[in-house]
Amino acid sequence: MPAITNHLPTSELQALDAAHHMHPFTAGGELAAKGARIITRAKGVYLHDSEGHEILDAMAGLWCVNIGYGRSELADVAARQMKELPYYNTFFQTTHVPAIALAQKISELAPGDLNHVFFAGSGSEANDTNIRMVRTYWAIKGKPAKTIIISRKNAYHGSSVGSGSLGGMTPMHEQGGLPIPDIHHINQPNWWSEGGDMSPEAFGLARARELEDTILAHGEDRIAAFIAEPIQGAGGVIIPPSTYWPEIQRICDKYEILLIADEVICGFGRTGNWFGSETLGITPHIMTIAKGLSSGYQPIGGSIVCDEVAQVIGSGEFNHGYTYSGHPVASAVALENIRILEEENVLDHVRKVAMPALHEMWHGLADHPLVGETTITGMMGSLALTPHKDSRARFAMDAGTAGFMCRERCFANNLVMRHVYDRMVISPPLVISTDEIALLGQRARTALDECYAQLKDGDMLKPAAQ
Repeated sequence: MPAITNHLPTSELQALDAAHHMHPFTAGGELAAKGARIITRAKGVYLHDSEGHEILDAMAGLWCVNIGYGRSELADVAARQMKELPYYNTFFQTTHVPAIALAQKISELAPGDLNHVFFAGSGSEANDTNIRMVRTYWAIKGKPAKTIIISRKNAYHGSSVGSGSLGGMTPMHEQGGLPIPDIHHINQPNWWSEGGDMSPEAFGLARARELEDTILAHGEDRIAAFIAEPIQGAGGVIIPPSTYWPEIQRICDKYEILLIADEVICGFGRTGNWFGSETLGITPHIMTIAKGLSSGYQPIGGSIVCDEVAQVIGSGEFNHGYTYSGHPVASAVALENIRILEEENVLDHVRKVAMPALHEMWHGLADHPLVGETTITGMMGSLALTPHKDSRARFAMDAGTAGFMCRERCFANNLVMRHVYDRMVISPPLVISTDEIALLGQRARTALDECYAQLKDGDMLKPAAQ
């Protein structure tokens, strides 16, 4: 199919967008004045906009387009499934072949005894499911008081009322009456920003032990679960110190707390293994999945559930579900996505080709005067912007100002690189080539140079008072 190039002028599309389209996580008035960037097509790791620019997408959409854009096989599968069975639900003792096949395949890929899948339409929905599932599990087990779920500050678990409550982002909690009751948050394992004079190892243990302190403060008989991303993605690609996850695992095991690993970003190859839990040595009871499950080609998510929890939940009626749980078209597309990941040995490419090149390029940016830290695991990395490397200082101006300026310079240089406050993050398609990684590095360095010059000219390279 030829590219769609015959469209209204960009200014008219922007005006229509501003008049009718409400964007997520956006100040509508500011965007209307500026005008949204109109993306018209994509192929591989590149996007094309309505003005003809070719943009390297170092974020794989929203951390999700793992196999790259433009794979016609997924379109063909979707069309075939739409003709055969475009929709049917999985309520009322009914199922269909795509949901059965996908559940079986996910169970085959998942580690340990994570052999059961409850499907949803997104990661947000799946984490809402997890809230109800763990509380129902304990109620059936005769412990209905176990309703508290512990999460982390600056975590992201979705933006619905339930999943947004699980997340620990203050701007989200300031709107809509969040968090809901019985959700508590401990501090994140962000050594660069919050470690002070502690070694990373000591800091990792200290932050993990906040979980134990919170369990003891509320009482073990009140705690249902702990939820966390193996690596905090939307929080800035916060890679925990090596001591953190082993201690978290010990505490959950000691107090019989269900452990939920939110794999929405880390799953399906992002960390070099099928799941981030494998990379970081986590043994969860439940894993949340979405994004890379279909490489973003169809909206689908789910909860992968261990034998024990699934058996308890299945002993009665679980009064929960979604119209699109296990949607046949989304399930068929997800299966085809997994087939491509397997048959094209994408994870081998990640481990043997893309990861070494990406890590070398990314750590090479550490010599830039604006960069205080470069961290990367698998195919997700971040760098901390700072006015003073040695002291790990924050900027004296509002948090995120420098990051936003750098992001704008990235866009100006045809690179999508996201900012989280004053961290710049990447999560490119897993199929990115070494030449494309080199180009990513060149454009990132140019953006950093231009941002540094702007900050210097504006006398904004001042550290905050300690």
